Amino acid sequence: MYLAVALARRGRKVTVVDRDPGPDGDATWDRQGVMQFHHPHGFRQQVWEALLAEMPDVAEALLAAGAVPRTLPGQPDRVVGLGCRRVTFERVLRAAAQAQPGIALCEGHCDEVVSERGRAVGLRVDGQVVDADFVLDASGRAGRLSRAFRRPAESGDCGISYVSRQYQMLPGAQDGPTNSPIGMVAAYCGYLAIVFLHDNRTLSTLIARASRDQDLAALRLRSVFEAAAGAIPALAAWTDPARSRPITEVLPGGRLQNTYNGQVDEGGRVALDGLIFAGDAVCTTNPSAGRGVATSLLQAQHLVGLLDEHGRDFTSCSLAFDSWCHEQIKPWFHDHVDVDEQLTRRWAGGDIDLTRPLPSDLIVAATEAAPEMMNTVGPYLTMQALPDTLRAAEPRARDIYATGWRPPEPDGPTRDELVDVLTRTR
Repeated sequence: MYLAVALARRGRKVTVVDRDPGPDGDATWDRQGVMQFHHPHGFRQQVWEALLAEMPDVAEALLAAGAVPRTLPGQPDRVVGLGCRRVTFERVLRAAAQAQPGIALCEGHCDEVVSERGRAVGLRVDGQVVDADFVLDASGRAGRLSRAFRRPAESGDCGISYVSRQYQMLPGAQDGPTNSPIGMVAAYCGYLAIVFLHDNRTLSTLIARASRDQDLAALRLRSVFEAAAGAIPALAAWTDPARSRPITEVLPGGRLQNTYNGQVDEGGRVALDGLIFAGDAVCTTNPSAGRGVATSLLQAQHLVGLLDEHGRDFTSCSLAFDSWCHEQIKPWFHDHVDVDEQLTRRWAGGDIDLTRPLPSDLIVAATEAAPEMMNTVGPYLTMQALPDTLRAAEPRARDIYATGWRPPEPDGPTRDELVDVLTRTR
């Protein structure tokens, strides 16, 4: 929707082909009948800046809908994120698209990309052709519409599954503890617990585990999840019945993939003149770091500028966009691949491997022992600098781990103690 609104405000006529709405009128409903948008999402500084750059009225509408700007201590004027549910974010964007002259919303199933003489000229939707000068495929990580046009994606399983649940704060209830702009993050050896603070005093709790850890798979059951939330201090403080009440069931998430694919086919040629891929169709990453919306809107913001620059030369536009994504988006894919592989190995009982380059999460963790490293680490954490900038801090981090120092775990049950809680509950 961001791309649609931005292009329409540049004078282009846009047809958005969306999936059929779900029972509550929202536009993305997955096959299991569970709104994927009810899972927590992170809205980073890049999202806020992209909105202000292209559609400040939408940014204001989000605030009016209850979204909360997140700032850093001592920096009240610097917005580093937005507390907001994904469904709230999408509803505001969709309303902007519906009100924007030049946009037509078409709900249906895309059967294929229609091409003539080697150029995309539209889409076949529910058997009917929708004509177009060019086609943007932002269909997401599961989209298959244009898969045959490009080389196979680089991909790998994140190795992580999770469960989440949304809550509504009770009238007059005080906030619980926080240690991050998004809310509360507690990283244990074997699992991860996060509280995401959203709009209108709603919040999400999330517990992530290694996908192979079947002992924690029972977290998808309501009674088991509630027992776990009560045992983990970071979650217990926010889910106390005196402070909040659940407003969704426990929602499972899994089969997560880190993926990257550009604009070209196996021969290195543009897949199809007039067919451009963006968003999750280019890159998906482990959602635990909350980079997906940010990388998608960074792409969208850059792409609309390239379309202005290249006019109807869509092949040149695709090549320029492919080069930019390779430099600015693909490093985040590689970062997640490395972190996920080494994290799941450590969660399985392995120690830090000092014979190979340190993953970014360990370099970040070492700032607890050497706070001066934040000068290098801070810009990476806020995505103001690419992952390779952390290499400057790696020697110091490596020295710290070589002494035997390890990141301290927060208060709460170890992985084995959490399994005992779940076993007793079941």
